[in-house]
Amino acid sequence: MKVYGITNCNTVKKALDWLKENKVDYEFHDFKKLGVSNEKLGEWDQKAGYEKFLNKQGLTWKQLDPAVKESVKTNTDALKLLQEKTSMIKRPVIEDGDYLYFGFNEDIYKAHFNK
Repeated sequence: MKVYGITNCNTVKKALDWLKENKVDYEFHDFKKLGVSNEKLGEWDQKAGYEKFLNKQGLTWKQLDPAVKESVKTNTDALKLLQEKTSMIKRPVIEDGDYLYFGFNEDIYKAHFNK
């Protein structure tokens, strides 16, 4: 299983703490240090749609120039922006086989990991 996120994100910290407490093994991929490939973003877009992981509630989105926000009209536009500004990806991203989940919700984690 792979977890994508940013180490200083409180939601990522909660998710990683929950996984550790429940003895769920994972590999961590830090967006800030390692980035994210266009292929990976495309894969997530195909599985879930970029709207599911483009975080418009976060500070990075809110601080964008309005013209940049308006320019996001297609998945190509969104994925290019997300690759440049990885902190706009909803975190954490959980990949576990075919399972893909964005964010942290203890009830959903319990259901998936049977804990």
